[in-house]
Amino acid sequence: MNNQTIEMLNPGANAPGFNIPIRAVGISKRFGATQALDNVSIELIKGEVHAFAGENGAGKSTLGKIISGLYSADFGELFLDDQLVTKWDTAKAQKSGVVLIAQELSLVPKLSIADNVFLGVESHHLGILNSNTKDRFNELEAITNFGLNPNSQVDSLRLADRQKVEILRALARDARIIIMDEPTSSLTSDEVEKLHAAIRVLTSQGRTIVYITHFLEALLETSDRVSILRDGKLVKTSATRDETKNSLVESMLGRSIEATFPARVPAPAQAMTPRLQIRELCGSNGTKNVSIDIRAGEIVGLAGLVGSGRSEIARLIFGADQITSGQVFLDGNEITKFSPDRSVKNGIVLIPEDRRTQGLVLVRSVKENVTLPHLNLVSKAGVISGSKETETVKRLVQKVKVTPPRIKAPVVDFSGGNQQKVLLAKWIMGDPAVIIFDEPTRGVDIGAKVHIYETIVKLAQAGAAILLISSEHEEVMALSHRVYLVRDGGIIGEMDPMQQSVDDVLLALFDLTKSHRAGAVDE
Repeated sequence: MNNQTIEMLNPGANAPGFNIPIRAVGISKRFGATQALDNVSIELIKGEVHAFAGENGAGKSTLGKIISGLYSADFGELFLDDQLVTKWDTAKAQKSGVVLIAQELSLVPKLSIADNVFLGVESHHLGILNSNTKDRFNELEAITNFGLNPNSQVDSLRLADRQKVEILRALARDARIIIMDEPTSSLTSDEVEKLHAAIRVLTSQGRTIVYITHFLEALLETSDRVSILRDGKLVKTSATRDETKNSLVESMLGRSIEATFPARVPAPAQAMTPRLQIRELCGSNGTKNVSIDIRAGEIVGLAGLVGSGRSEIARLIFGADQITSGQVFLDGNEITKFSPDRSVKNGIVLIPEDRRTQGLVLVRSVKENVTLPHLNLVSKAGVISGSKETETVKRLVQKVKVTPPRIKAPVVDFSGGNQQKVLLAKWIMGDPAVIIFDEPTRGVDIGAKVHIYETIVKLAQAGAAILLISSEHEEVMALSHRVYLVRDGGIIGEMDPMQQSVDDVLLALFDLTKSHRAGAVDE
């Protein structure tokens, strides 16, 4: 990048003290047969938010880990303040002010928030810990406004708050370059705004933020520049103000994307007997008098605001929570005993919203995860057939498009989108009659979303009854034949996606009339 380009992208480029703290030249990295990065060169400018974008597996997280010292490049050079660095690792990077906040959080569960934040950078005097931890924590809290109690134990926190602790840890190390890998994947919209406000404060102090994300709206709102990677190669680096969501998607995918959603499959005849019938279902989790019908080949959506009870309905049907009253019928036969194990045997499966804690064993291989609930299908006389297991998993991995298709690799080595595809493969292996998708595209990029949408449609075409739950109302309305509206643990109405819009859904969920439409949109 020449000086003229730098000045154009950052009006303060010629100000005293301006520099390029990190410059990567010709970085390449291979994992086995997979070329994760191929001759990538990039510069980070002081005081900017630099976004990395690309499909899952494009190389953006790998690049961030190389800059932070977690991975070593096979080829290429890394310059810190124009000085070539050698033997670069996390310890040297942190000492130089380069810190990575990875997707896989690395906190000590049994310690307090404050102890985690200052672990390894505690204040000492003559070998004795100083007692100014509270003051130091309050200084960080003033920057972020996260509202965390420093005395709370980390294992009592939800995922979103644990992510905030990781951000505070980076600040406690006086990081001047902070690499945030999917920092908003588990945050609410209000928490995302607080994070973005904190990022603005940090960059105003001259810190550089690398923002790795699949949320394109957040990228466009927050970053100064964006580098797009595809198949391990750098496609382009440009000023974010010159990009749109469509231009980003086209660069990421390498093709024009006319429509994100596949064509809706024809709806089954209303005269068909529902494959799944739910009648006046109530549960210990707050679900109240829920009645739902889903026919074979039909995609039925549940739309509701966060906390409305959509996931609770799914858990009742699957047998994960206790049913207190009501009836469930599968192909006309009443189910009287409920548990996840019985549901799987009956052909009812749930793809949960949190793949990392509820769906996958991250340290085990793709093959082991996929076949875990179905060992009887790849066994004979109680002995697993290795060849049959491998053949089956290879077919499923190809079907859902896990990339790369390394079935012996641990799931933790894969990107979020590929982990979600492994979860899909796991639950479609037994050819279930009813598939409940709870947030099937949470935490995945646009390319993986398209593949998952296509898989859902194909499963419906093959005759499965689909219950689709998503916080993205466009997703529910674009894929479903019918949509039930959920509020306070119950069904408050039904909509026809062919006749009604996302705005209609929001109006109904907020219980607003058309005359309040502008207010609803503003909210």
